[in-house]
Amino acid sequence: MVAICLLEMSKSKNFKPISSMKKRDFLKTSLAAASTAFLPKSIMAMGKTADKLRTAHIGVGGMGGADLKSIASHQDVVVVGLCDVDSNAIAKASASHPNAKTYKDYRVMLKDMADEIDAVVVSTPDHTHAPASIMAMEMNKPVYCQKPLAHHVSEVRAMRKIAEEKNLVTQMGIQVHSFYDYKLATLLIQSGIIGKVSRVRAWSPKNWGYDGPKPNGTDLVPSNLDWNLWLGTAEERPFKEKIYHPGNWRKLLDFGCGTLGDMGVHIFDTPYNALALDVPKTIKNSCRKPNGFGYPEINKVIYSFPGTEYTTENFEWVWHDGKGAPKPHKELRLPNKEKLPLQGAMFIGEKGRLLLPHFMKPPRLIVDGEYHEIDIKKYDPQGKLGITVNDYERDSPKHYHQFVDACLGRDQVSAPFSYASRLTETILLGVIAGRFPNKTLHWDSEKAAFKESEANVFLSGKNRKF
Repeated sequence: MVAICLLEMSKSKNFKPISSMKKRDFLKTSLAAASTAFLPKSIMAMGKTADKLRTAHIGVGGMGGADLKSIASHQDVVVVGLCDVDSNAIAKASASHPNAKTYKDYRVMLKDMADEIDAVVVSTPDHTHAPASIMAMEMNKPVYCQKPLAHHVSEVRAMRKIAEEKNLVTQMGIQVHSFYDYKLATLLIQSGIIGKVSRVRAWSPKNWGYDGPKPNGTDLVPSNLDWNLWLGTAEERPFKEKIYHPGNWRKLLDFGCGTLGDMGVHIFDTPYNALALDVPKTIKNSCRKPNGFGYPEINKVIYSFPGTEYTTENFEWVWHDGKGAPKPHKELRLPNKEKLPLQGAMFIGEKGRLLLPHFMKPPRLIVDGEYHEIDIKKYDPQGKLGITVNDYERDSPKHYHQFVDACLGRDQVSAPFSYASRLTETILLGVIAGRFPNKTLHWDSEKAAFKESEANVFLSGKNRKF
């Protein structure tokens, strides 16, 4: 049986997609990943002698505040640096960590505190994930970075490359990955409970898109916000209240990755891991025409992937987001005319279907239109998956603590950049396909390029000097 931990690829400097590997070799790599000599070095292995992890946090408002709380809840963490472009966020974070030094420019913090920081947590808007993470990794700092890993495919690959070359502990912030329900679903699928899987349907009715016009005019920048630093590498533009900061940046092309980049990373994660998928071969997004400013509010993205040990040869992934998602389909019908969970994924296999709600609810087996009980002891006889009763407050810090313990040489991360880069690349290819509605794009993973040359311009962005 394949290990439940996330499937790691060999730490080679040259990226080779799974599709170019023999299946048996990929499986051997997957099974051996947790014990291979290529495991990232802990800070202890790099010469640190203290048993405390000194952390610096880039972005401490919103999700960054939640990340700070969870990292700091580890008994061996000492928060030494706080950075945010919003002075209100800094003030709130400082109240809980009065001894931490405060900054508004992460570049200044990393340089000033280079000898005082052991690890860096990046919790900024998406467009700053790569610049901040890469700077930290170039200074040999382990990095915990929120999802999605980066804003552009080129950044994703660069982050993976430097993490592997420097053999650093890294983790992407997909907290529910460490929850029981998702580990159980991975075990069930890899144990063949529904046979080989031909399709996954996944959905979220959230709307992190914007179909309206580009805003005109300018508003006064709030005194608590450094607008230049918030923009960072993005193109300069006037500040507009309630358009960018706080919160709505996810909807906008230059800063976020839409609903697919937000919720898609969470909902894709377990099926992607369980099925040992690589990046896709083709991508098609059915959505409205590009407006040059915001992401489409409603998307239907169809991916085709190379087959794996757990899928049929021709495997397909269908994603729906936006109001009304997903549209009715016979493969999504539930027994007893039940309603689908608000968000989730459905595995369609040779011997039945497995429903995985998002989140805090266990997977459900459907065979011949009826629910069937799952004998968990049959699949996990030794109870290695741990406690089966959900408790968010108890379980939410696990993913963060795993990163801390890995930095201190006591554990291994489950969502390192070697894995997170492939998952995020897959997501971002679907985001790019939204620029070309109803057109099938063909992805060459070896060349890191689309067959359709007009799409390649969106694989990277122009970085403004700020």
